[in-house]
Order: sequence, then structure tokens, then C-alpha cells
Amino acid sequence: MRGRLRVYLGAAPGVGKTYAMLCEGRRARERGRDVVVGFVETHGRERTAALLEGLEVVPRRMVSHRGAVFGELDVAAVIARRPRVVLVDELAHTNVPGSVNVRRWQDVDDILAAGIDVVSTVNIQHLESVNDVV
Repeated sequence: MRGRLRVYLGAAPGVGKTYAMLCEGRRARERGRDVVVGFVETHGRERTAALLEGLEVVPRRMVSHRGAVFGELDVAAVIARRPRVVLVDELAHTNVPGSVNVRRWQDVDDILAAGIDVVSTVNIQHLESVNDVV
């Protein structure tokens, strides 16, 4: 069975989408659901970072591009781990060249196809790039 997608939509960066997503993940874990963090960007916000405490975080897949190394969502590791729910920030993100998929929403689609529920975030100005998923 395909996983279910829940998206926190915000009007602008910094309105609390990631915070709300992490709170939902913590509540689900407290209710006994197997929840992992696939990718979260805290943007240096201490209150957001504090919500990661106690949640299992799947290590990022490191991708080299033009002499720099970037951390991306490790879709294969998430699918291999087989949680009930994965938290994935920034649904409209464009992946670093060399990644399996061009966009993060495609990564999320692969996770959903594996039967894993996903909770994600997106800014409203990015909706056009994810209209096939939302």
C-alpha cells in the first residue's frame, strides 16, 4: 500500500512549518509510531533544533558537486530503514546534480511508493514545482 503524504504549507520562510512538522512527528512517536527524520533544515533556530532531540535522524547522503560536498535526503537509507513515518523538510528543494532525482518531491514520491508515510513542508511560492504531488 502506498504511503500517505501530509504537507505543512506556509506563506513565507520562518512561519513555523518545520516546527509544526517536528511537533507532529514527536506526537506520533509518543503514540508509539515508528518515526524518523529524513531531512530537516533548522536554519539555526534553537527551538526547532531542540525538537530533533529524541528523534532518530537518518544520516544525509553526501553528494560532491563542483568541489563542494552537500548533504541530501538519503532515500535508499529511509526505505531500507522502513519507518512508519518519515519527516522531510523543504518538499520543493532542487537536489544537487548527481542525485538520483532532480527534485526532493520525487524523492518523497519514491518513499511513498515504498509504503512509508511522509510529513513534509513547502512555501507557497514553490507550489508550481510540486503541483503533481500536492
